Amino acid sequence: MSKEVIAKAEEIIRQNTAHSSLEGSEPYCVLALIDRDGYPTASTITASKAHGINWITFCTGLEGNKAKRIANCNRASVCFNKDGAYNITLVGTIEVVTDLAIKEEMWYPGMGQHFNGPDDPDYCILHFETNRYNFLVDWQEAEGIL
Repeated sequence: MSKEVIAKAEEIIRQNTAHSSLEGSEPYCVLALIDRDGYPTASTITASKAHGINWITFCTGLEGNKAKRIANCNRASVCFNKDGAYNITLVGTIEVVTDLAIKEEMWYPGMGQHFNGPDDPDYCILHFETNRYNFLVDWQEAEGIL
């Protein structure tokens, strides 16, 4: 049953990324990072792309709070949830990526509201890698370590 739940979770994550969501929908998840005082901080953010439950990318500003917090502590958690239908929590590490080829790959139209293009020096990618997971999908639970 765990493989079934993981497959469902991966499809939910895929549908909730900017590159795969339905037109007109506004996909988002919650990204939790550790602040400079050692406390968790959580904020909603759009995931750019994902590879199953293995990794997820986000687009943000290099000078913003998220990038600064990651420089201090690379531990993070991501949560996708919807009105009792599912709760997908991933725990792992995150890094700031400034490679132009990756920035171009992760770019999506909504980013034009915040940055001048993939080559904007303030635009960066946050690359999250999952270490462990805990899901509740269709009232089925799964947890594990990758």
